[in-house]
Amino acid sequence: MGRLLGMALGFLLSGCSAIPWFGGEEDPRPPAELEEIQPTLKVDRLWVRKIGQGTEGRRLGLAPAFQEGQLFIADAKGLVSAIRADDGQVRWQRETGLSYSGGPAVAGDALILGSIDGDLVALSSQDGQERWRIQLASEVLSSPKIGGKLVIVHSLDDQVFGFDLNTGEPRWVYASQAPILSLRGSSAPLIAGDAVIVGLSGGRLVKLELATGLPEWETTVTPPRGRSELARVVDLDATPVLDHNTLYVCAYNGDLAAVDLESGAVLWRRKLSAHAGLAMADGVLYVTDSDDQIWAAKPSDGAGLWKQDALRYRNLSAPAVLGDWLILGDLAGYVHWLSRADGKLVARQKIADAPIQARPLVVGERVFVYASDGTLAALAPH
Repeated sequence: MGRLLGMALGFLLSGCSAIPWFGGEEDPRPPAELEEIQPTLKVDRLWVRKIGQGTEGRRLGLAPAFQEGQLFIADAKGLVSAIRADDGQVRWQRETGLSYSGGPAVAGDALILGSIDGDLVALSSQDGQERWRIQLASEVLSSPKIGGKLVIVHSLDDQVFGFDLNTGEPRWVYASQAPILSLRGSSAPLIAGDAVIVGLSGGRLVKLELATGLPEWETTVTPPRGRSELARVVDLDATPVLDHNTLYVCAYNGDLAAVDLESGAVLWRRKLSAHAGLAMADGVLYVTDSDDQIWAAKPSDGAGLWKQDALRYRNLSAPAVLGDWLILGDLAGYVHWLSRADGKLVARQKIADAPIQARPLVVGERVFVYASDGTLAALAPH
């Protein structure tokens, strides 16, 4: 009953500016106008191709995956495609009739996807033939992950499952009590050696044994604050980042924090609301916050190095890192390139007429960008 009430409240609150993505509503805060920039980086558009229907305007966990020169992508109507990464040509496509909402994950001959109806499906990466399918009790709004011979899935009702990669047989389940009200989203699991790390609603982070699902620790990164249920929404919807033995996480309506991998102890916290995601490279953290400002921060204590606020309220994606640059997509189909040194905007390209919500995928010296209307593009700086 609590979970059902939470979902219902989420849709009722879809017009609230504090949580603009409930129910797929547009952010009522006016996005920053794009000011003219003097590009200092040249970016080539290698190819652009329309693949299926994309996310149909909804905020889903669909993003391209790469393996052995191919990109794999699924849309919300059930079309799964394998695309040659070098030229964008379709290798194969398969209509499955499922409303995909998370994935794919790829390893060897296995493609793993989750649906908005709770389907968890394994397809062959060679031709898209179905290998197995099981039914979960809740939606899958983040990408499943593959660790060894297990598929790890985090469902919307805050349960984490381990399934056999080859057969789909259940191996374990970790059940967590979700709060009455939470964001409509969930973080993707992070595989860390023989453990899996998952961010949960209510500002919690858990470390599970990969083989058994037994908890090693659960810690509250940001305790809920405020008097109303809405004010107390604190969710870890961004996938954690691991560097050596330290996890970095950020919470909507909460904090940017560092957590010790072995003990679960919170090493430091900095007030910073974020849900899109974070990245780390060369000892610097990069975060897209809930106002669509981009931050660079020290991993030692979270102190800010620079902030870029020229893209406020443009519904930015999580940042990706390539060389000396950060790459982010926005609500109007633009790809923005920032200098990692100081956050300065150095290039901009429009590749679609729809939002880019998925984090750009970096493979070698190329960047693959997927927009919510199904546009897939390959870019390369030089």
